[in-house]
Amino acid sequence: MFKFFKSTKKITDSDNDNIDMDKIPKHIAIIMDGNGRWARERNLPRTMGHRAGVETIRDIVKECNNLGVKYLTLYAFSTENWGRPSEEVSTLMKLLVEYLRNEFEELNSNNVVISSIGDISKLPQICRAELMTAYEKTKLNTGLILNLALNYGGRDEITTAFKKMYTDLKFSRLKEEDITEDTISSYLYTKGMPDPDIIIRPSGEQRISNFLLWQSAYSEFWISDIKWPDFKKEHLHKAILDFQKRDRRFGGVK
Repeated sequence: MFKFFKSTKKITDSDNDNIDMDKIPKHIAIIMDGNGRWARERNLPRTMGHRAGVETIRDIVKECNNLGVKYLTLYAFSTENWGRPSEEVSTLMKLLVEYLRNEFEELNSNNVVISSIGDISKLPQICRAELMTAYEKTKLNTGLILNLALNYGGRDEITTAFKKMYTDLKFSRLKEEDITEDTISSYLYTKGMPDPDIIIRPSGEQRISNFLLWQSAYSEFWISDIKWPDFKKEHLHKAILDFQKRDRRFGGVK
């Protein structure tokens, strides 16, 4: 059963004083939702909402790194997002390139690893090139690992994993009796990463939207009516504080 927490409370920086720095979640995942509605409320084109959302990414990445979060996975572009208007898709691809170019130096100097999950082979060549360059130049950093989920879909990820597993079974590189949950996890894009401790979804929607379906089995959920462009570090602090109060039993009892 997913555990949802819905917050509309105005947060202040003082909340940060109450965060237990010994219990910071290792992996935070965020469904960055509400850019289009944020723009519509201001009579702006949707593309302006996405641009405003990039500013939020900058602040949240910085704060996660400051807090000692090890993994931050941002749902940036789903396998279903190709169905959006071509102008919007084009803008999202351009914003990805701009973000990587404009933020690279600061991210690298702050020890951040720039990585991605998803089938990036279907992204425009310039996007793939920027992603690969950013990763190669930051892969030895030891701070926050920033995972940009691009052309990512949970069902697509699991389908791809099963195909790879079938091939390995067919050619005797894998034995049926050796297949465990850990084996399946090793075929996913998130291989080697811990499952997300908490999944944050701004904008008030209460669904998972094909995001980290396997990995979120025991993730805590935190939902806010705040749209992504208005999401601040204070809201991140509130989500972490709420996470630290949760009783995580992973299907067992205490």
